[in-house]
Amino acid sequence: MPTPIQQLSDRLQQAFGSMLQSSIIALKELTIEVAPEDLSAVATTLRDDPQFAFEQLIDVCGVDYSEYGATEWDTDKPSSTGFSRAATESTGARLRFGDEPGYVSHERPRFAAVYHLLSITHNIRLRLRVYCEDEHAPRVPSVITVWPVANWFEREAFDLFGIMFEGHPDLRRILTDYGFVGHPFRKDFPLIGHVEMRYDEAQKRVIYQPVSIEPRVLVPRVIREDTHHTETETPVASADNSDA
Repeated sequence: MPTPIQQLSDRLQQAFGSMLQSSIIALKELTIEVAPEDLSAVATTLRDDPQFAFEQLIDVCGVDYSEYGATEWDTDKPSSTGFSRAATESTGARLRFGDEPGYVSHERPRFAAVYHLLSITHNIRLRLRVYCEDEHAPRVPSVITVWPVANWFEREAFDLFGIMFEGHPDLRRILTDYGFVGHPFRKDFPLIGHVEMRYDEAQKRVIYQPVSIEPRVLVPRVIREDTHHTETETPVASADNSDA
């Protein structure tokens, strides 16, 4: 008998047909993908159609697929001898200050907005992903008219990833300062940032200046042999402890 997730996948395919660019079940979770121009229609149907009834938007997340699949530290064969995996960088996947990222993944656009939906009626969840077609000016339609709670979620994704949500009535930063430069969750954003703040005694105010922190290589945790379950010899009780 099909599982509830498989049944949902079949119903979505029948309802949306070619509008579904992808429908994947992994780890007992269903993820579907639609084009930006179909987002509003799909979202409205997901909310209003009784067979779906996704009344609640749990979250909206941004994703940056730059360097997708690249790794700096190979942990498939962990070292137990110290710093062999951290003395020097291997593939350059971790960006240092001033580094330019290389876009590795050619299977998908760089940016995507991901919507996490909950149907209270059917007690089931769904993940909806929409890729931004333009890497340099990523944008997708706002879903505020479908789920008003998307207001702050979309502002967060804009602030951290720079994704523009067309139709949002007040799209501005929500976590970083209004004068903040860049989007800190993008993978080309340096780990130490672009600027730092300090209080200037002469000017009697807080000022911005270039960062003065020296970049460093982070050392991964060394994985050593587990000896917690090693059998040890049980000590023999002393004769002095025997019963009289």
